Amino acid sequence: MPKRISLFSLLIVLGLWSVQEPVVAQALLPYTLRLDAKDIEQQGLSLTQDAVQLARFQQYELAMQRAQLATQLAPKSFQTWFLLGTLYVQTNQLDKGIEAMQKARTLEPKEAAILFSLGSARFQKGDYTAAIADLQTGLKIKPDVPEALFDLGNSYYKLSQFPNAIAQYQKAVAKDAKFWPAINNIGLVKYESGDVTGAIGEWRRAIAIDNKAAEPHLALAVALYTKGDREQGLALGEAAIKLDNRYADLKFLKENLWGDRLLGETKKFLEIPKIQDSIANSEQQPPQQQVVPQ
Repeated sequence: MPKRISLFSLLIVLGLWSVQEPVVAQALLPYTLRLDAKDIEQQGLSLTQDAVQLARFQQYELAMQRAQLATQLAPKSFQTWFLLGTLYVQTNQLDKGIEAMQKARTLEPKEAAILFSLGSARFQKGDYTAAIADLQTGLKIKPDVPEALFDLGNSYYKLSQFPNAIAQYQKAVAKDAKFWPAINNIGLVKYESGDVTGAIGEWRRAIAIDNKAAEPHLALAVALYTKGDREQGLALGEAAIKLDNRYADLKFLKENLWGDRLLGETKKFLEIPKIQDSIANSEQQPPQQQVVPQ
């Protein structure tokens, strides 16, 4: 599944505050304009709610406009800067996103959600050491967040610190037994480490939790086919592509942390005529289920 900040951060934003609309006067007072700092800040926070709703419907340009205005109206509110940073990252403006989130952190240094999102943004930028630092700091404040533990595991994995990566994935699963992406990635680590049998076991475990998850289906398909179980491997490969044909793209797989060993064997697998036919057929119709981003 795509290792992205979008869904996780927006869900965090949605739960960070509940802004009440300003009370409307029961009678109009002619020739009176009352606009103090508190009213202006309230308007800024209200704009963030509008921006969040627009973002939920992927109206990012309109959401960005409201979020930018919100930071001007409520510059001392960490929520406005956090939302703006999240929208920048969602639109791949990582440097601007990190800068806005750092402002949010200055305003509210003990908000774990900001640190988790900063870590995720730094991960996307490829600064894995900084990502680890932010995620670890956030986890000291709020230790029971599976998504943050998962991101931390991914950061260790990219630095080839495999034992640390597996430890964080296992912590994520301990917090949420149905969090199959962490189980899936334990399989990725084991496969790159040469533990093919262990990887196969993890991918079977992930599928048992969610039989609509395309990623462990394809990984298991490649592993079984390479081991010689070609019939089952092909069947699983066809099922994976039918579930989500994005996983037939090697670039997409690399973005999802597939290592060199698995990618090399997957390249050969995807060139099999029967799998090529499945890919061609899948391109004529949308996937049955899109995998949720993390």
